[in-house]
Amino acid sequence: MPVPAAGALRTEDAGLLKGHEWPGPDYSREDGTYLLSVHALLIDTGAARILVDTCVGNGRASVPMLQMLDTTWLDDLAALGWPAETIDTVVCTHLHFDHVGWNTRLVDGAWTPTFPNARHLITRTEWEYWTATEPGTLSDTVYPLVDAGLVDFVDADHQVCDGVRLEPAPGHTPGQVAVVVESAGERAVITGDLVHHPVQFVQPDVASLADTDADQAAETRRKFVARYADTGTLVIGTHFPTPSAGLLEHAADGTLRYSLPAPTDPASRG
Repeated sequence: MPVPAAGALRTEDAGLLKGHEWPGPDYSREDGTYLLSVHALLIDTGAARILVDTCVGNGRASVPMLQMLDTTWLDDLAALGWPAETIDTVVCTHLHFDHVGWNTRLVDGAWTPTFPNARHLITRTEWEYWTATEPGTLSDTVYPLVDAGLVDFVDADHQVCDGVRLEPAPGHTPGQVAVVVESAGERAVITGDLVHHPVQFVQPDVASLADTDADQAAETRRKFVARYADTGTLVIGTHFPTPSAGLLEHAADGTLRYSLPAPTDPASRG
């Protein structure tokens, strides 16, 4: 959905997104908005089928802005070759409503696990924070999974499987994680909500509206840039518009850019 920068970020600068070279026009539109997207990401290692975050979900009256959706999301997932019962791991980067909605679905009036054969990974810090502050927000998305014995509470640096691991990314929420995928000498990172727009990599002190600790979130962004810029790491933004995967690179003058990777010949990838 189109939002002004101030619709997702703590800024009064209407021109915040201007003056940067973005990988697509929807990162900074002529009317001053950008497209805020909500993504679930699929990882197939050959041995594990992993879903990272589960979007908003259908039929939810309590969520902000996106109440009572009626989408074909689950059917679309199956059409990609990922029927719900074939997913063996669900990673919750954090527990905001737009990342856990399809954890459950309404069946005969009850919120029922959507992915009955999956272990659902939630960091202990994240669980402890939400159960202490706003437990009611988890009543239809997480508690049914706990009741069904489908949740594993893990450390923020948990190794999910060979080639896939969690990486602490606190600040947006206390127990948020990014997801690092490594294979054949290449690496990708799914951001979770450590950013809502890549301008926050360029200006890390620009907080997201929902950051619980803006200073910690800014430090997380600085460390992310220091770790991954100029390394060829594919950065996949959980809320970025299309194209939602790019590289963090410093230009010759030292400025940081988020740009599309150069095309590669698939045959060269081995």
